[in-house]
Amino acid sequence: MKWLRKKRVLLLLFLGFTVILFFNSKWLAVFYPIYYKEEIKLHAQKHDLDPLMVAAIIRVESNYKTGSESRKGALGIMQIMPETAKWVIEQSKLPDISLDKVKEESDANIAIGTWYLKSLYEQFEGNEIAMIAAYNAGPTNVRNWLRSGKWDGRLESVKNIPFGETRHYVQRVTHYYDQYSDVYDDL
Repeated sequence: MKWLRKKRVLLLLFLGFTVILFFNSKWLAVFYPIYYKEEIKLHAQKHDLDPLMVAAIIRVESNYKTGSESRKGALGIMQIMPETAKWVIEQSKLPDISLDKVKEESDANIAIGTWYLKSLYEQFEGNEIAMIAAYNAGPTNVRNWLRSGKWDGRLESVKNIPFGETRHYVQRVTHYYDQYSDVYDDL
């Protein structure tokens, strides 16, 4: 009988410890890591963006894998299309950035990606959800959806986004943003 009580106590201690770990948001960083924190922080601050939003976009785009290239040709950890990267390089006058650097170097990719995000943020008058959708589907598509009334630019009506890929993308980015916001307060 004594051994049964000891087992119960050990089981309760184990369960209590597990619950404490599970609900301690700092421990959840194991499941929601952020890499390239300094680069993200630097470029997000430079463009007055939320670094956790930048991290969430990177997580969905490439899961922090440098040198990646999508089937459609998007480059680097922020998966920037080459034509968009060329346009940003031209518009931003960022020194010493080439398409090779955009693909291979996290710092160059984040510099281009955050500049572009800020441009989208401004185009959509501070609507972060529309900014996220435009990062995936392009600003022309999002403007057309908003003008035609197909979508109102809100997360609550994300089901109305005409492109399934973009609908899912917005949901995933906002999910990771919410998780990162719960876990990190120092980025």
